[in-house]
Amino acid sequence: MADETKQEQGINRELLEATLDVIRQSLQADGGDIALIDVQEKTGTVVLEMQGACAGCPLSSFDMSEGIERILCEHVPGVKHVQPAVF
Repeated sequence: MADETKQEQGINRELLEATLDVIRQSLQADGGDIALIDVQEKTGTVVLEMQGACAGCPLSSFDMSEGIERILCEHVPGVKHVQPAVF
């Protein structure tokens, strides 16, 4: 039982990176990209930076919440929220 709890709490970084690589292919086809900035294990929050054409696109916030967040929450256990990096 303790092992199950341990697995549920952490975000598998390899799975996260692999899933981001799949998402990245679509963004790069349109001249954009994303960079993983931070993973906040306690809250399940993944912080991403939109880059290239995505950085200035008015639809990037929609893509982040309705596209990227949905995919990550669905495919990477432990991910609860995706937020854009603020510099």
